[in-house]
Amino acid sequence: MGAALRRIQLGSALSAFGLGFTVPYLYVYVAQVRDLGAGTAGVVLAVFAMAALAVLPFTGRAIDRRGPLPVLVVASALASVGAAALGFASSVPAAVLAAAVLGAGTAVMQPALATMLVWCSSTATRTRAFAMQFFLQNLGLGLGGLVGGQLVDVDRPASFTMLFLIEAAMFVVLGAVVTTVRMPRTASLGGARPSGDAAAKGGGLRALLSHRAMVQLCVLGFVLFFACYGQFESGLAAYGTEAAGIEPSTLGFALAANTAVIVVAQFVVLRLVERRRRSRVIAAVGLIWAFAWIVAGYAGLGHGSQAMATAAFISTYALFGLGEAMLSPTVAPLVADLAPESMVGQYNSAFALCKQLALAVGPAVGGPMGASLHGPYIVTFVLFSLGITVLALRLGRRLSPVQDQPSLAAAPSRVVVVSLPEGADGAVPVGNTAAAPASASTSASAGH
Repeated sequence: MGAALRRIQLGSALSAFGLGFTVPYLYVYVAQVRDLGAGTAGVVLAVFAMAALAVLPFTGRAIDRRGPLPVLVVASALASVGAAALGFASSVPAAVLAAAVLGAGTAVMQPALATMLVWCSSTATRTRAFAMQFFLQNLGLGLGGLVGGQLVDVDRPASFTMLFLIEAAMFVVLGAVVTTVRMPRTASLGGARPSGDAAAKGGGLRALLSHRAMVQLCVLGFVLFFACYGQFESGLAAYGTEAAGIEPSTLGFALAANTAVIVVAQFVVLRLVERRRRSRVIAAVGLIWAFAWIVAGYAGLGHGSQAMATAAFISTYALFGLGEAMLSPTVAPLVADLAPESMVGQYNSAFALCKQLALAVGPAVGGPMGASLHGPYIVTFVLFSLGITVLALRLGRRLSPVQDQPSLAAAPSRVVVVSLPEGADGAVPVGNTAAAPASASTSASAGH
C-alpha cells in the first residue's frame, strides 16, 4: 500500500475500534443505565438506523461534487458530536437526538471511505485494499468490544460515558488522519477523480437505475445483508435462545467465533478468490450460508445433546464468518468497478443504502420468526441463501470478463468505461481518461 492508502486504513481501523466500545452496550446503556426503559432503547436503535437511511440518498452526490475527503471530515466530526452527546444523555429527547446525529455521521463515513479507497487503488490492487479494510475493521470492532467490556459497570453511568467519549475521540482521530492524506496523482487513477463539471453532469438516480448490472448488484447486496448481518443480533439470537436453548452468554462466544474466523481466514481466503470470478465466489458464499442455516436448524430442531446444539450454533456463526471473508474482496470492489468515473460516490452510497435497508428490515422480519416460528425461520433463510447463489450467477452474465475477474487485466487501470448505464449510447463518461483493455470493452458491449 502507498502512504495515502495506509493512512486511510489506519483511520478506518481506529474508528471501528471506537465503535466497538459502544455498539454491544447501546441497548443496555439506554434501557438500564440511564433507566429510560426498553421502549426508549428500541426507539434509539431505530432512530440510529433511520438517520442513516435519511442521509445516504444525498451522500453520493456530495462525494462526487466535493470529493470524499471533506465529506468524511464533516461526517467524522458529526459522529464525534453524536457519540459524546449520547454519553451524557439522561433524557429521552437527548438520547434520541444524539442517536440521530451519531447514526447520520457513521452512515456517511462508509461510502466516503470506500471512495477514498477507490481513488487510491487500481483494478489490480482494489481487491486487496477492500479485504484489508474489512480485516482491520473487524479486528478493531472485536478489540474495542473486548476492552469496553472490561471497563463498563452497569452501576456506574460514568463508565459508559467514558466509553462514548473514547468513541468520540476515535472519530476525531479519523478526521485528523485523513486530512493528512495526499491523494496520489498517478496514471493508474485515470479519471477516477472527476472535476466539478464532470461530477455535475455525470448522472444521478436515473442513470444508476438504468444500469442493470448495478441494480442487480444492489438487489443481491440487500439479500446478502438481510440473510446474514440482519439476523446476527435479532432473529438468529432469538432462535438460538428459544429453540436451541442457548445461554445468552454463549451468544458472545458465537460472535467471537465469527470475528475469529474472519481475522484468521481473511488473507488465506483472499489468495483463493482473487484469481477467480467474483460472481462465482459470491455464488459459493450463498451455498456456504445455506449450509450454515441447516447447521442452525440442527441446533434448534435436532434431537442431539445440549452440548451438540451449542457447538452447532457457534459453528453457524463461524460459517457466516467464512462467507464474509470471501465477500469482502469481491462485492465492494465490484461496486467501484461498475461505477462511471463521475459517479463513484453515488454508486457507493446507493449500495450502502441497500445495506442499511437490509439491516433495518432484517431484525423486524427475523426477530419474531426466530423467536416463535422456528422451522419456517430456518427454511426461509436457507432459501434466501440459495437465492444469493442464483442472483450472483445471473449477475455474472452482465459483467465484462475484467469486472468479473480483475486478474485478467493486462495492466492496473480502472475498467469502468466498460460498464456504462444502459441508454448511454456507448458514450464515455465525462472526465474519463483511463484506457480499458480492448477485449474488455468488446465483451462489455456485448453484455449490455
